[in-house]
Amino acid sequence: MARQTAKIHAIYRYPVKGLSAEALPRVQLSVGETLPADRLYAIENGPSGFDPAAPAYLPKQRFLMLMQHERLAALRTQFDDATHILTVTAENHEAARGDLRTAAGRAAIEQFFAGYCAKEVRGPPKVLDAPGHSFSDVARKVVSIINLASVAEVENAVGAQVHPLRFRGNVYVTGWPAWHEFDLLGRELTIGPARLKVVRRIKRCAATNVEPDTGIRDLNIPQTLMRTFGHADCGIYAEVVEAGEIAVGDIVSETES
Repeated sequence: MARQTAKIHAIYRYPVKGLSAEALPRVQLSVGETLPADRLYAIENGPSGFDPAAPAYLPKQRFLMLMQHERLAALRTQFDDATHILTVTAENHEAARGDLRTAAGRAAIEQFFAGYCAKEVRGPPKVLDAPGHSFSDVARKVVSIINLASVAEVENAVGAQVHPLRFRGNVYVTGWPAWHEFDLLGRELTIGPARLKVVRRIKRCAATNVEPDTGIRDLNIPQTLMRTFGHADCGIYAEVVEAGEIAVGDIVSETES
């Protein structure tokens, strides 16, 4: 199999599950970990059974998330690493702010979402976290990689512009042919000093139907993928097997198959 070279177009993290993406110019990857602060927090949608003393993977339906709560996409949130302050902006004004490490700060954020999602919540929203835990959509700690050429093929299939952030990926790349990422399962990628092993394809859910700038559910991406390509996948998950810093513009190289 011929090796293809790609380049990092953008890097994103999602400090609070279901809320805004945050662009990063560069990031340090650690072995067996997600991007730093990726899905570090989640907002419980009624009692979830999550135990901070023994954190474990739970299905995303236990939390506020775009698949069921598209109104979240209309918000703009910003997370500060140094203070853990989350700022929520709604309709161009600050709607809530709180330090997620303090009871008072969490209460301020929880109160906002109790009102904003009043018709959808199954119980009082609660900010959750645990040391070393990531509220990822999968149990293992991974980095998600999106091939922008594949996104372009999805655009052709739906006949409309498809914002790449519908796929809420960590690393967006250019240079691969469409769907080439699926040929990389079990292989390793080298980005600067870092190495990542591709472990699985990403099956897409109804969260991709929500336009990330407006919060409007205007497309049916999984159905279009299945009808046009015979699968509902877009993107791949990779595990970090050698640490190192990666940055926008870095070359992504493949190992021999």
